[in-house]
Amino acid sequence: MRSKETPESETPVSSLLTTYSLLKGPTMRKNRHLLLSAIVATLLAPLPASAQQLVRVGYSGTGVAKNLHKTIERAGLWKKRGLDVRLIYFTSGATMAQAMVGGDLDLADSDVPAMLNAVSVGALDGKLISVYVNRFPFAFVVRNDIKTPEDLKGKQVAISRFGSSSDVTTRMLLRQFNLDPEKDVRIIQATGTTRVPAMIAGQLHGTLLGTYDVPIITDSGCCRVMVDMLELPIDYARFGQVVPTQLLKTKRDLLLKFAEGLIEGIYVFKTNKELALSVLRAEGVKGPEYSYPRVAAAMRERPIPETKGVQAVMDSVRNANSKITQAKDVIDGSLIEEIDRSGYIKKLYGR
Repeated sequence: MRSKETPESETPVSSLLTTYSLLKGPTMRKNRHLLLSAIVATLLAPLPASAQQLVRVGYSGTGVAKNLHKTIERAGLWKKRGLDVRLIYFTSGATMAQAMVGGDLDLADSDVPAMLNAVSVGALDGKLISVYVNRFPFAFVVRNDIKTPEDLKGKQVAISRFGSSSDVTTRMLLRQFNLDPEKDVRIIQATGTTRVPAMIAGQLHGTLLGTYDVPIITDSGCCRVMVDMLELPIDYARFGQVVPTQLLKTKRDLLLKFAEGLIEGIYVFKTNKELALSVLRAEGVKGPEYSYPRVAAAMRERPIPETKGVQAVMDSVRNANSKITQAKDVIDGSLIEEIDRSGYIKKLYGR
């Protein structure tokens, strides 16, 4: 049944304008002034949730991607653009890729290798639209009794899930140690929340941890950092967004808004240290003063996918089932390029 109070087609603004037009005469000037203020306030008010565009964003892990998104949310950068960004957590990049294949995600953040692995084997028709960390923001930590890589032989090393970024990166690192991932160590699956306790308890001998988690395990006294991968001069497209290819055609304007919000979010994270540290503390990051400057420095002002880092990913995930192996076939940097050409990024950083 239609409400008698407000016609179905009438908006709050049109109702106020109608009332404003009926207020005449000198005695009504004050009321007209107050009503005009109300109209302006209504026009400038944030869009209600129902009027905002929904964006379903998947992420895995509890570090870089999540904390960047929390900073963007705290700064109001999504609402500013009329976006209702819903973060959806996955225990690994592999399961996140499955969700996008099933049509349950608009964007996937945080685990570029796992997503491009799905693209490579033909399971997902997707494109990489941004890369905001082109390094490894991880450390390979080991028990104190592991003095050299050779000591890992026969020991248990944990990853989040087979086919995930932690799996791909761990295997790559083991090969750098001249160890055969299939023969020299026992690789087991363990979610991110269980790996640290298992390392402390001595159930594991090595694992890859995000930069944010390093202080937890080193402060326990059980373990040490064998390799700080952020210090390695290796281009590797680790954090960024992958979207279904069709979305670039059907929802390009929405993706442009998202990309612009991401770029401003990176700027806020890098330049508003107090806000970023506040977010990290709220998310339970121990010793954020250690991790914040390292992660902030790794975030790229112009997060366009670059061939070298993307090709490194494609090479690392290549297997017998790979159908797409070249970086140029999975990159679409047009959104970031368009924003960059507008001068928006230079304006943000005052250049």
